[in-house]
Amino acid sequence: MKYYIIAGEASGDLHGSNLVKELKLLDLAADFRCWGGDKMEAAGAKLVMHYRQLAFMGFIEVIKNLRTIFRNLAFCKEDIVQYKPDILVLIDYPGFNLRIAAWAKRQNIKVIFYISPQVWAWKESRVKAIKRDVDKMLVILPFETAFYKKWNFEVEYVGHPLVQVIDEFRAENVRAETDNSAVIALLPGSRKQEILKKLPVMLAVANDFPDYSFVVAKAPGIEPAFYDELLAPYKNVSSVINQTYPLLAKSRAALVTSGTATLETALFGVPEVVCYKGNPISFHIAKRLIRIKYICLVNLIMDKEVVKELIQDEMTVENLTLELKKNLFDPAKKAQLKEDYRALKNLLSQGGNASANAAESIYRFLTAEG
Repeated sequence: MKYYIIAGEASGDLHGSNLVKELKLLDLAADFRCWGGDKMEAAGAKLVMHYRQLAFMGFIEVIKNLRTIFRNLAFCKEDIVQYKPDILVLIDYPGFNLRIAAWAKRQNIKVIFYISPQVWAWKESRVKAIKRDVDKMLVILPFETAFYKKWNFEVEYVGHPLVQVIDEFRAENVRAETDNSAVIALLPGSRKQEILKKLPVMLAVANDFPDYSFVVAKAPGIEPAFYDELLAPYKNVSSVINQTYPLLAKSRAALVTSGTATLETALFGVPEVVCYKGNPISFHIAKRLIRIKYICLVNLIMDKEVVKELIQDEMTVENLTLELKKNLFDPAKKAQLKEDYRALKNLLSQGGNASANAAESIYRFLTAEG
């Protein structure tokens, strides 16, 4: 069967690649065409568009790039028509993928959404369009089943794919976690505009911790030279690229931008401070629209403040330094984090192997339809 998969970010590329691997085990004649990245391509999908060309973050940035976005939408639709897939699999990336889903519905193309858009955070009215345009929704956060149920839309919880990804890495890289070096990980995001907002503040914290090595996880989609001027003034700061998991495995603590990285850090058991600072106009627009108590996935899933969030004006060198010291030197704080992280993992593990579950659900849907 022919599968057309669309992911617009690095995390979607990771989960899409594991989905491709699992589908290949079920469907020996499977053929894949995708929008994603290097991981999906390595898994065997024909890469049409790399997510690096799709990364626009924030209201202002999206408005500035509307022409490119609409051009990409038109190209995507034409490519799908030419490919004639048996199923269209959309992975998160709602601004783009929900538009494609609405178009696909009119073309009588079956649509499965894997990893729900965060409609529970804002634009809840999007659920009406999802019910209309999506044939099956596969969710990875436990609370999403209850959210959709109140909209009378049955979804399937498949577990969170990061649990297996990180468990497999840790099992294969036991030695990486025996390193007792005093390392602080800095994860400033994957887009230039967010890195320029957050990384300088994160780096300034290094001056207060001369006995620690601060290591920046560079985004694979950005040229290494972009970081050079930012890192140059700091003697105890280095960087890695495509080595985020090995970095987290040996880190004592981390400063992490909001997003999937906050969950990855928690699943590695690393105490973290969550950092967010964006375009002021975009931030104030979002603040009026977003209805959730937290921006960090760890806190959202646990429904309490497990890790400290420093947002916009609160993200200062002084505040970051204070919270990092708590994570490094406060025994009670460290013990509570360990307990909360264990509960988080147990909650996300209830669904089992998410990638295999998602692949089985998609294949069952296809064979039943056939």
